[in-house]
Amino acid sequence: MGDTRPAARLTVLSGPSGVGKDSVIELIRARSPWVWLSVSVTTRPRREYEVDGVHYHFVDRDEFDRLVAGGQLLEWAEFAGARYGTPRAPVVARLAEGEPVLLKIDLQGARQVRRAIPAARLVFLAPPSWQELERRLVGRGTDDPETVRRRLAHAREELAAEPEFDVTVVNHSVVRAADELVGLLGSPALL
Repeated sequence: MGDTRPAARLTVLSGPSGVGKDSVIELIRARSPWVWLSVSVTTRPRREYEVDGVHYHFVDRDEFDRLVAGGQLLEWAEFAGARYGTPRAPVVARLAEGEPVLLKIDLQGARQVRRAIPAARLVFLAPPSWQELERRLVGRGTDDPETVRRRLAHAREELAAEPEFDVTVVNHSVVRAADELVGLLGSPALL
């Protein structure tokens, strides 16, 4: 009898800064440990609450350049003065093992993944409203006013790209958004 499991699928979660991607991912990690989330590489400074290797792999610009030059990143982008990228090898290995993979990346990265792996499912995490997104970005207090201004300008561009995605999940509630995303990944019993 053949294997009846569905083919492993790469799912990309993207959306503007402040929409709640990190909150949704943290809840998924806590409630659905069977979901494998790729940990991105970044050159940005580590925030106080972040753990290297859990939230991101923090590297300097020289190391990031080596990863790019060696073709070791599935996608990468520069935003707000920092670089972000997805290590290729762990994603390919998990997919080869038949496990679904979840990436949390920006719009540029989602477009690169779409070109590299056309079967990937792109999920857009949208805010309930522009006003709520603005409130979240200003209210989190992690960025200086100039960075917030740049993030808001970039958010307008990202919101305009929503039609490029396969599915939109509106983040009215972190719990509801996390449940919807896990539902898209499938049940661990089927994997």
